[in-house]
Amino acid sequence: MTDSPKTAAKGGSKSLMENLLGLLRIRVKRGVNLAVRDVRSSDPYVVIKMGKQKLKTRVIKKDVNPEWNEDLTLSVTDPSIPIQLTVYDHDTFSKDDKMGDAEFGIVPYIEALKMNLEGVASGTTVTRIQPSRANCLAEESCILYKDGKVVQDMCLRLRNVECGEVEIQLQWIDLPGSKGLS
Repeated sequence: MTDSPKTAAKGGSKSLMENLLGLLRIRVKRGVNLAVRDVRSSDPYVVIKMGKQKLKTRVIKKDVNPEWNEDLTLSVTDPSIPIQLTVYDHDTFSKDDKMGDAEFGIVPYIEALKMNLEGVASGTTVTRIQPSRANCLAEESCILYKDGKVVQDMCLRLRNVECGEVEIQLQWIDLPGSKGLS
């Protein structure tokens, strides 16, 4: 008896679509007061990792307060996996310098997405997350219901560096055919 193509995969795992909950769009808005790694400035870019996925923004030349306003999209199969954000300084002739990192979880955001928010006024705060030693928040993060979507704004304080913060926004994209959040 032969295995079906789906169970023949390593460890009998399901197809990606069956395990996929949806897509998480991370808008990397801007960096604030990032560390200087070149003579007077830095050429920063952001790398976001979740599990085996790795995405990065473009490099902004000579700016310690860069405005990226760039959307990076992760496929989410397990919301308990933390997301790592690392800022690097792009160097032409040597290895890029690390300019700090932060880690954040999306479980509170996923919980807010599962709530029945029909009839809730746009701009309503669904949940507030306080900065703590367990997260990299520089200030309170609010999960809002805005224009029919649940969004979370975060200001992350970078670790392992003398200064710097990165502002991001999370937004969920449901995918037809994926497992979904129900």
